[in-house]
Amino acid sequence: MNGLGGLGGLWRQWREDVGCVFERDPAARGLAETLLTYPGIHALLWHRLSHKLWRANWRFAARLLAFAGRFLTHVDIHPGATIGRRLFIDHGAGVVIGETAEIGDDVTLYHGVTLGGTSWNKAKRHPTLGNNVLVGAGAKILGPIVLGDNVRVGANSVVVKDVPPCCTVVGIPGRVVQRKGLKLQNPYGIDLDHHEIPDPVGKALACLLERVDELEQRLAARGPGHDCDECEAESVCEPTPLYPRKQAAGA
Repeated sequence: MNGLGGLGGLWRQWREDVGCVFERDPAARGLAETLLTYPGIHALLWHRLSHKLWRANWRFAARLLAFAGRFLTHVDIHPGATIGRRLFIDHGAGVVIGETAEIGDDVTLYHGVTLGGTSWNKAKRHPTLGNNVLVGAGAKILGPIVLGDNVRVGANSVVVKDVPPCCTVVGIPGRVVQRKGLKLQNPYGIDLDHHEIPDPVGKALACLLERVDELEQRLAARGPGHDCDECEAESVCEPTPLYPRKQAAGA
């Protein structure tokens, strides 16, 4: 079985997949506990093997193995998906990764994430994620789009367009709300500060309130309004109709 060669490489992948959990989950306390109780790890280990079967053209066996992994872990990864090193699927429940999806190294996916397609064509129809990408819980990334390296996707966002490297994207549809330039967000490790994603709606409301306060202060500085009771020229203070009647023709 030429396509199933390199079992040593598969073993090294498994070791890295398990080892990265301790770097990104403070709840991980031991190797045995991680191996036995983390469905994200189980799903990934199943996928590594089913992907080798898929590449060896043992398609039915690959799909059957992937189905067993989904049944046991509630994580649905198509055996055709290409996954890089040290993927971490936290919690695992509800994660879906489509057939033509491509995932780089050191990517983190939280529960409920979907890497889905938007076409029935058999060509490339699922997203491509670069290295060090973090996708928040419930986010949907749809279509053959590309997310650059070091991108962060906010929880429950729906991303349908390409995202440049080192950006943060939130909302439905997803929009870039923060750019950090072409550099790592955290040069000392994986950036898990997804709770610090900016809130563009909250910022807009805060700016609006500041503007209202400024206008109220300017009105207060002008003093009280004009008092018609003290005005001798009554004709000046008479209210002007908002919509004056049109004069009759020939008047």
